Amino acid sequence: MRLSELDALVSAAGADVVGHITQRRAQVDPSTLLGAGKVEELSARVRESGANLVVTLEPLRPRQRAALEREVGDGIAVVDRNVIILDIFAQHARTSDGKLQVELAQLRHRLANLIGSRDALSRLGGGIGTRGPGETKLEVDRRRMRLRISRLERELAAVRERRSEQRRGREGTPVVALVGYTNAGKSSLLNALTGARVLVADQPFATLDPTLRRARFDEGTSVVLADTVGFVSDLPRELVNAFRATLDEVTSANALVHVIDASNPQWRQQRSSVTRVLTELGAAGKPLVLAFNKIDAAERPVPAGAGSVAVSARTGEGIADLKRAIARLLT
Repeated sequence: MRLSELDALVSAAGADVVGHITQRRAQVDPSTLLGAGKVEELSARVRESGANLVVTLEPLRPRQRAALEREVGDGIAVVDRNVIILDIFAQHARTSDGKLQVELAQLRHRLANLIGSRDALSRLGGGIGTRGPGETKLEVDRRRMRLRISRLERELAAVRERRSEQRRGREGTPVVALVGYTNAGKSSLLNALTGARVLVADQPFATLDPTLRRARFDEGTSVVLADTVGFVSDLPRELVNAFRATLDEVTSANALVHVIDASNPQWRQQRSSVTRVLTELGAAGKPLVLAFNKIDAAERPVPAGAGSVAVSARTGEGIADLKRAIARLLT
């Protein structure tokens, strides 16, 4: 599941996947992440394929990244999955709030992985004139990043307050947040439930900023539906922290619709990943209905039972049942 997900993320970032290398180890190599033999294999595969980018599934430490880049050759970038996710977010950020959140996440990641010439200078013996300049440059970079992070945090705090005021203005109308794994079809389902024309794209993280639409169901129930950013397994901590302003729509919602891609053979693992994120956000105990979406493309029947509805945002099948289920959550 994680490798196929990584392929989808790399493609969404605008790169083509030309091959994979996998390795099973009791623990990662502290110097290069991979074992020495696998590093040689990786270098050879890079040369053979003409690749100019290496993406690792596991997080990279700064020294591991630098060591791998030395091994695979000049001009070959080595990044981890978190960098790919941040890049996708940067491409999809449209509003000023979204851009602020992406920049904050990127800066936090860069600060945590900032490396300078400290190691190289220490090998020179630490004499006068060899130690100060490099470390000074490193500290200047860190100080600038911290100042910018502080400013972004203040601006996003104002965003959260503004959105909190907007939510107070909606008091009396229940809010139902659509949550789920990225690319599960939340935006398509929002359109089917409300008649809206929210952007729909068959790729991860097409939606970053929360989209709110009012809907009135046949039972007379009036609700605000909120389409939120999709989740992935092991969502990077800096993204969860930076997107608190957006994810507040989840934590403040009266109820949740957990949208599951019924056509994905790994939907159970995806469901577990979303549940973990909801628990981390403190929203796991909210009233919830499972919406098994894309049943028109599912090869196997979806589980039936109380608290779940089978739907297809594309064909409209089950939409009336989902509306009734949402209405029941709010009574």
